[in-house]
Amino acid sequence: VLKVLSHIDSILRSPRAPPLIYRPSKGPVQNNIKNNGQECGFEHLPLTIEMWADQLMALKDLHRSLRKLSVELVPWHSADPQDNREAIRVEDLQFIADAILEEIENKEKNSQTPSLPTLFAIVSHFQKLFDVNSLNGVYPRMNEVYTKLGEMTNAMRNLHELLQLDSSAPPTVVVDTVGKLCDIINENVTEQVQQLLGTQDIHSIINKLEEHECFFPPFQALIQDLLCLLEIRNLDDILPAVRNLK
Repeated sequence: VLKVLSHIDSILRSPRAPPLIYRPSKGPVQNNIKNNGQECGFEHLPLTIEMWADQLMALKDLHRSLRKLSVELVPWHSADPQDNREAIRVEDLQFIADAILEEIENKEKNSQTPSLPTLFAIVSHFQKLFDVNSLNGVYPRMNEVYTKLGEMTNAMRNLHELLQLDSSAPPTVVVDTVGKLCDIINENVTEQVQQLLGTQDIHSIINKLEEHECFFPPFQALIQDLLCLLEIRNLDDILPAVRNLK
């Protein structure tokens, strides 16, 4: 016991010990003198230790409250892996408090951080723009919009390369260029049809088509009759078969 008291005495008299721990005794000398003749002055120590025990128990409640506050203010911070241990240190509480204070200071410095009503307004606006009826459909529609945007971006990039346009050319320029190409292709097709029919006049083309409709059915019937009479199948065999009849 004397060794324990001596060890406690050396700790409590050290410069690191709080001043309230050691008080010189004011009682009778015979109650305050140890075997080595020094004052002990530790009569109040049991009460102090009881107070410390109560404070250590209260640290758990304080730690639990700080964790709840941290979840509300900084929910993206990962949970402390030491939360479930029995011994709570002041350093643990200080860590949580510092994290909350740092987040509050960052919010004050960064005026661009949107408020909760602003975030609600953004989500509501997205729902109106893309016809989303519920909050559960926001993320799927976001993914769909992102996919469609990627497809459109790739298509526009390919069109820019095919049409030899600058990458900064707006979509209207791309559409106009494609329209001009279609006009050129249509003009070429018209010229080829005119050359095939031997006329440059659209009315002449119409007349020739009408003449073809009048001539072709009787001609086709005649050819079919000849094939049947000559007992042949191919048009190229008609002329040799007629010559043989001579």
